[in-house]
Amino acid sequence: MSSKIVICGAGFLGKHIATALSRASSAGAVTHQIQLASLHPEKLYSALKSTHGIIPPATIDITDKSTLLPAFSGASLVVSLVGIMHGSPADFDRIQWKGAENVAKAAKEAGARLVHVSAIGADRASDIPYNRTKALGEEAVRDAYRGKAEKDVVVLRPSIVFGPEDDFFNRFSNLSQYLPFLPVFGGGKSRFQPVYVGDIARAVEIIARNVPAINAMVGGKTIECGGPDILTYNEIMQLVLNYNHRTRPIVSLPFWMGKLQGMVMERLPVNLFTVTQAQVEQLKSDIVVNVSPPGNSMGAEYFPFNTLIEKYSIPGLRSTLASVHDILPKYLS
Repeated sequence: MSSKIVICGAGFLGKHIATALSRASSAGAVTHQIQLASLHPEKLYSALKSTHGIIPPATIDITDKSTLLPAFSGASLVVSLVGIMHGSPADFDRIQWKGAENVAKAAKEAGARLVHVSAIGADRASDIPYNRTKALGEEAVRDAYRGKAEKDVVVLRPSIVFGPEDDFFNRFSNLSQYLPFLPVFGGGKSRFQPVYVGDIARAVEIIARNVPAINAMVGGKTIECGGPDILTYNEIMQLVLNYNHRTRPIVSLPFWMGKLQGMVMERLPVNLFTVTQAQVEQLKSDIVVNVSPPGNSMGAEYFPFNTLIEKYSIPGLRSTLASVHDILPKYLS
């Protein structure tokens, strides 16, 4: 019996999730119909349309719930990748909060389970629009599934997601082509726990199987997703240089200088050198998995990411989390 899975978002992460679902489907364990849904899904669909299980895409607008209901009709699972990196506070409210709410309400109305991708650092009390609206989006999602359906939603909170075509390691590697040094802020002491995009995709594929034992473990829970490596900002810059074989000094700049740069750059069109004041502020905090998460304001229990991957990976595939040292040389060198 086949199940329809709608991936709401046709970017970097959406591509890898679709590929992981297709691989599982072609292996015969399950049969998925995989539909890409976004405002402009055609480019990714064109790249993946010959992939097993991919069906014609749906054009949706997450700010308009009426466009979501037809796309989600008949779906057993919706994967919500709602998010932006740049924009005004109003943009973040509209997309990451209200857009996530629209997706959740439409998915619930369609009778579908939901995987909602948020981010480590989500905090409704934060002054950073990205972090604040990620938390408000989570709350709206859980509110939409409140009651008997609350176990039908799983929230994934990744750290920095890396892999081919990422906008993190690739960006710094590209910057090293043009700058005489690589900048870090505040001593480069903030810590990251980069997680491989393929491992996030595998987690979604495992949840998509709709196996009662897996559903009982993760249903209604929050999974903070980090890889096996915890690295400082400074160490990440050094890794980039190690793997792209360039020699550049790493120069620490004060946070106030980064804020000043952001004040100028955020008024210009987004480009390779864009940094915002909010992004500089984010660098004052670590983006790592909390190994002993406290009870959160959304009342959700936590489940360990590595346990899900190690226990339920498809036989014959890697069952451990990928290290940056395994993956970065394949696309930075």
